[in-house]
Amino acid sequence: MSFRQDYLRSLPAVDVLLQEEPLKELAERLPRKLILQSAQEVIDSYRRCIMDAETAADLESLKIVPAELAAEAALKAESHAGTSLRAVINATGTILHTNLGRAPLPQCAVDALADTAGTYCNLEYSLETGERDSRMAHLEELLCELTGAEDALVVNNNAAAVFLVLNTLASGGEVIVSRGQLVEIGGSFRIPDVMSASGARLVEVGTTNKCYRGDYEAAINEHTALLLKVHTSNYRIMGFTREVERGDMVELGRRAGISVMEDLGSGTLLDLASPELPSEPTVPECLDAGVSVVTFSGDKLLGGPQAGIILGKKKIIDELHRNQILRALRVDKLTIAALENTLRLYFDPHTALAEVPVLRMLKREKEDLKRQATELQRLLQNELQHQQGEWEVTEGTSTVGGGAFPLAELPTYLVSFKAEGISPGKLARELRFADPPVVVRLQHDCLLMDVRTILSGQEEQIVSAMRNALDKLT
Repeated sequence: MSFRQDYLRSLPAVDVLLQEEPLKELAERLPRKLILQSAQEVIDSYRRCIMDAETAADLESLKIVPAELAAEAALKAESHAGTSLRAVINATGTILHTNLGRAPLPQCAVDALADTAGTYCNLEYSLETGERDSRMAHLEELLCELTGAEDALVVNNNAAAVFLVLNTLASGGEVIVSRGQLVEIGGSFRIPDVMSASGARLVEVGTTNKCYRGDYEAAINEHTALLLKVHTSNYRIMGFTREVERGDMVELGRRAGISVMEDLGSGTLLDLASPELPSEPTVPECLDAGVSVVTFSGDKLLGGPQAGIILGKKKIIDELHRNQILRALRVDKLTIAALENTLRLYFDPHTALAEVPVLRMLKREKEDLKRQATELQRLLQNELQHQQGEWEVTEGTSTVGGGAFPLAELPTYLVSFKAEGISPGKLARELRFADPPVVVRLQHDCLLMDVRTILSGQEEQIVSAMRNALDKLT
């Protein structure tokens, strides 16, 4: 204990830190309470470091300088004062990066958010009649025109959509699902668990890799409320496999008088198949096949805001509207504004491919990616000549993310950085503290930036962030 005493005595009091220049400057623009809290946190962190030391050698490198502690407290106070949710630059190459907010919105949706957020709007008010109206009126007709659905409903995410349908159509009854489709997505959302929570009873049929129409037929009884098909959008079972085709399930459901539900997960309105992307079932295809109700996400392949979109037979959508749980799941004016403007782009597929950022990233040409990577590498090399390290343009692959196209590898170009004595991990950490933060990839002891997900105009911000990060580490 004695070897700690000198270090503990050298810790400055909070009042002493407040007189240091870094904190005195903050006093003019930040609340005193916030500055006091940050100073105390820094002192406490040093105290814990001292108390956790087991030998005197553990403390030899610890330098307790009031000016440096004050500077650390100033950074902490600035961080506390700033907003927690911030825009970041995604240089990972994962297009639908769930941790980074999934789909960036089209500019028309961003503009609609700005127009709607700061004022009143006709959310549940008919300008034609002057009377109350449904908030779904802004989306129902639009979704039906685009997909061929009889009716539509939007809730706050696809998990909510699945839950609402199961709770409405199958609470107290049985739902038949192929064993190979009992998916789990991010956040531990599992089909069996959400089904249990909805009040429905799961009936598994088939095996993990093979399921036949006869398996469904054998499981149908007087308690069967729904046949559920779940698109395995975030994994694939390869090899010796078999699943029941959508049309067969619809025919079976029709003969038995049972509705068929399909959870598409990611969901897409357009056929995005290419040499790099396998064919995915589109929403119109599912509805054309006669599926009673389809659910999918708004913020994945659709490229809009977070939402759960439910399309299907009018009789079923009417039932969903009568479920009291719907009020807890409904979307607000901002989601409706962003989703409506995103959907309108799809009336012209060429416009959607050009204006929806997710679709544009998915379809970018390799030469375009190479040009952008070469330009970024040139900027970094020219602007950071005084820094050690090597910048290179290399070929690599991007991923779609968000539980979509799990096996797809999109050819891309990367800008890599490697320098003797500079840890890529530490550099990546410093970049996360930049303004705006830059999120990168780490691979083979290199820092990598995938230009596929770097938006136009962000190159100069990356150069500035890299300059500041390297200055701190060298």
